[in-house]
Amino acid sequence: MKKTFGVIGGDRRQAELARLIAQDGASVLTYGLECWKPVGAAALAQAVTADVVILPLPLCKGEGVLNCEEDPVPTLELFRQLRPGQRILAGNVKPQQYREASACGLTLEDYFLREELTVANAAATAEAVIQVAMENLDRTLLGMDCLVLGFGRIGKLLSYRLHGLGAHVTASARKPKDLAWVRAYGWNAVETGSLNGKLGSFGLVFNTIPSRVLDEGLLSQLPKDCLCIDLASQQGIDATAAERLGLRHIWARSLPGRLVPGTAAAVIRDAINYILLEG
Repeated sequence: MKKTFGVIGGDRRQAELARLIAQDGASVLTYGLECWKPVGAAALAQAVTADVVILPLPLCKGEGVLNCEEDPVPTLELFRQLRPGQRILAGNVKPQQYREASACGLTLEDYFLREELTVANAAATAEAVIQVAMENLDRTLLGMDCLVLGFGRIGKLLSYRLHGLGAHVTASARKPKDLAWVRAYGWNAVETGSLNGKLGSFGLVFNTIPSRVLDEGLLSQLPKDCLCIDLASQQGIDATAAERLGLRHIWARSLPGRLVPGTAAAVIRDAINYILLEG
């Protein structure tokens, strides 16, 4: 017997995910995605009855509230409507939501812990943020001095793509092994805690670190026409200070869901299929 799927909350990638699951032949019920006209739009009371409930990435928008554009609900209230034995999948789950689900007798699984998904998501993010940059620049990336703060998955892939477009890449990291990798790729390396006095040439700065990296003192060292793009869930660039200094600043969160939802949905669908196949 085929499983039913409930896709609840999220952004356009979740609406695309519902379409992909339906194309695979499954029965789908959705809630909170009506503005994107997904398949299977239903009331929350119906969507929570599905065999497999797929919650958004990230699970929460704000403290303890489901990430949902339409009629968001507290996560605890949602969990109380689900039942033990359902497969409940969500992305980027916080400890509070694990505790809430456990208190309701539920097992909550985080599909964003899958390496194949996080790598694909990072690749989509890197490509999307270059689109954002090019839409907000009056120059090409060819020959531009670009700084990438952080050398995790997104930082690595973004540096690689910028290099491929002819930019002069500098990447920052804290760990010696990451700095060694930056140099091995042929890019300039700088220790994240030692940026002072090294920021005067950059036309474009990308931050991937979810903690304060560029304060007013460091931002004041950037050229006045520098564009700063923050990709982190918690801003690493002091936006208030950037405005005060007249620096252009963009907080570019959740780019895959906004700019490449079809690709983002496909990688989530694939990760969920692997999880279900593995039991």
